[in-house]
Amino acid sequence: MELKTARLTLLIDPAKKAAFERLCARQDLTPSQVVRQLIRDYLTQHGAAYIPSGVTGLPEPERPPARAQAARAGTVVAAKARKRG
Repeated sequence: MELKTARLTLLIDPAKKAAFERLCARQDLTPSQVVRQLIRDYLTQHGAAYIPSGVTGLPEPERPPARAQAARAGTVVAAKARKRG
């Protein structure tokens, strides 16, 4: 079981928040349960490796070589510059 120790604060339109809470209640889920599942699905969809808190004995996820990280960072910066330009 994951330990829930970190807090995520977000701003949302009050009408959307109320509709979300009503839908969660109809499905007998808490908003936190739904958001945690959405985050897990998003991480999986994008191949982001993580080790859930409370899980021990697993190896650390592999990190790409520093050169690959730097190249990826340079690509993101260049793409942002093109959008502004």
